[in-house]
Amino acid sequence: MTNSNPIQILCPACAAVNRVPGHRLGDGPRCGKCREPLITGQPINGTDRNFQRMIQKSDLPVVVDFWASWCGPCQQFAPVFSQVAAELATQAMFVKLDTEANQQTASSYQIRSIPTLMLFHRGREVARLSGALPRSQFVQWLQQNLPSN
Repeated sequence: MTNSNPIQILCPACAAVNRVPGHRLGDGPRCGKCREPLITGQPINGTDRNFQRMIQKSDLPVVVDFWASWCGPCQQFAPVFSQVAAELATQAMFVKLDTEANQQTASSYQIRSIPTLMLFHRGREVARLSGALPRSQFVQWLQQNLPSN
């Protein structure tokens, strides 16, 4: 997203909606409400309370890792997810949702196995994949499924 059209981004700190020119995403934009960074390069914690707002109010694609603390593959995949979140911070918002603590959201998306990765764009599910992936396969999956705008 390198154009000057405004991109709607949700603040990871206060959930305020911000508009940033597409070509300025890499310039460290800050929230107009709380002044915190809009793009941190860190996965955001999703909850039953904020999940719908995150996937519906962001113009950036939203990559979600549905996980649980007791899940070995989830724990193994967590550093991969974080690393890719840092690398692709201006191309997508990365969200981690603990399925044990947020059962309502996990149930509404019929999460049956974890980890499950889902990609949303403007509120719609674009892609879904169950199971942990090596970094190269995760990046390839994202490249194949990330919307171009």
